[in-house]
Amino acid sequence: MSAQVDYAQAGELKFGQVGIANLRVRTLDPAQLAEEMRERVQRAPNLFARAAVVLDFGGLSKTPTLDEAQALVSGLRDAGVLPVALAYGTKEIDALAQQLGLPLLAKFRAQYERADEALPAAAARAPEPVRAAEPAKPAAAAAPQNASPGTIQTAPVRSGQQVYAEQRDLTVLATVGAGAEVLADGSIHIYGALRGRALAGAQGNEGARIFCREFHAELVAVAGHYKVMEDIPADLRGKAVQVWLENGQLKLAALD
Repeated sequence: MSAQVDYAQAGELKFGQVGIANLRVRTLDPAQLAEEMRERVQRAPNLFARAAVVLDFGGLSKTPTLDEAQALVSGLRDAGVLPVALAYGTKEIDALAQQLGLPLLAKFRAQYERADEALPAAAARAPEPVRAAEPAKPAAAAAPQNASPGTIQTAPVRSGQQVYAEQRDLTVLATVGAGAEVLADGSIHIYGALRGRALAGAQGNEGARIFCREFHAELVAVAGHYKVMEDIPADLRGKAVQVWLENGQLKLAALD
């Protein structure tokens, strides 16, 4: 009699949306970058201590050498964060990721692709409607025609939970608790208290906004530009607030 084979999986693998920090390197100075990250960790340890970070070298004129990249990874780990991957880039970035033993994440490629890179025409054009700042332009006006209706979250978002609205706005009719996270590729509307994190324009839409009725946020971000609780004026806490991006600066104001 043959032995019975157990086909049950020891682990279940799923792919999902993960709120992960993307560190876009603009100046390849490992010591300076590590010090900047160390300051962030000290200011907001609950958010940044041991946070997973994707390294994006797309803002540099040339790909770092293996020694430079290893020095940066080591410095960031000493600063208190954990580099876990490289953002998608060129063939050189692919080779560097293999040398470092880190994966590539294609999630960030659309937000930072440049028109002069050798990419398919469709991929090169894809980010433009997302980045358009003037709603009156034909390209921006055409995009919503195929857009799905906004996501509506009726139940409270509790600590450790994450709600993501892909290619749409997100409306939360309840509280976003401390340690919870809401993300949307469009704008976020919160009709209860915001005590956790809210990230609008998650794929680079600089025209996205955040609105909430009672503001106690741990972190707010629009198109990657963020502020943590320590950076937010104390006189806004507990008030109805809107958050938006203006000339590359994140703005917060009370809704009177």
